[in-house]
Amino acid sequence: MSQAPVVRLQNVSKRIGSRTIIDRLTLEVNPGEVFGFLGPNGSGKTTTIRMMVGLITMSGGDISIAGHSVKSAFPQAVSHVGAIVENPEMYKFLTGYQNLVHFARMNRGITKQRIDEVIELVGLQGRIHDKVKKYSLGMRQRLGVAQAILHRPSLLILDEPTNGLDPAGIRELRDYLRRLSREEGTAVFVSSHLLSEMELMCDRVAIIQKGQLIDIRSLRGETAETSQAMEEVLFEVDHPDAAIGVLEGRGAANVVEGGFTVTADRETIADLNRRLVMAGVRVYAIRTKIKSLEDQFLEVTGGETVG
Repeated sequence: MSQAPVVRLQNVSKRIGSRTIIDRLTLEVNPGEVFGFLGPNGSGKTTTIRMMVGLITMSGGDISIAGHSVKSAFPQAVSHVGAIVENPEMYKFLTGYQNLVHFARMNRGITKQRIDEVIELVGLQGRIHDKVKKYSLGMRQRLGVAQAILHRPSLLILDEPTNGLDPAGIRELRDYLRRLSREEGTAVFVSSHLLSEMELMCDRVAIIQKGQLIDIRSLRGETAETSQAMEEVLFEVDHPDAAIGVLEGRGAANVVEGGFTVTADRETIADLNRRLVMAGVRVYAIRTKIKSLEDQFLEVTGGETVG
């Protein structure tokens, strides 16, 4: 599988009159990656997605998908895209299977075997021959994903895919998206306001605010891989004040309820633990303090709400 980015946004801008909606946005999404797109209300998330799928034009910059420019080679670029913007559209008086067959006829090379594959991938085997009007919202979302990936797109774009889903439906969708990225190598670009779900679903997230990229955060796999990585660590001890005295000169420590926190690398953490034990301080637990995605989001956006 090629490891070249599936999607490249390079200095993408969108202006309406004198107002700048998107300001020189640059980011990349890799094969097999679930990439989250976060931002407060009005930050430009949906505008960016609409430019990616050609619903609105860019004022500057370019977007390439599977090596094809959305500006100069749109048919080639969009042929690599599957997308659900807002709610998936389908014929409710037909069965789920009939909807997939109908969509398959609009794309070359989609076989019955491929239809069966995507049905299994999204877990609709037991209900695929029921009429869509009998489907729950979660089942319709799963059928929408199946429809969007029938032609084996390199990129799946989902704008607020969890809207209206109950907790079970959200979990099912999350599991299917991660399975899709893992088994088919599809890059999934997903916008959502549910930070807790994005944290469970995504490999990386980009945060935008007022049309500008604020940060890109890795949520798994790439951070703190070496023993030299600095981490904020909580030591739970019986006498925090005595512990601070033992550690004097070994880095700044802050007393908290039940212990203290210190920022250090792995070797230093082990050394601090040894010093505490030798000084007779009982150490009950040592654990890394990890900021939630919500904490990180509020930190970089200054407290603006996501939407």
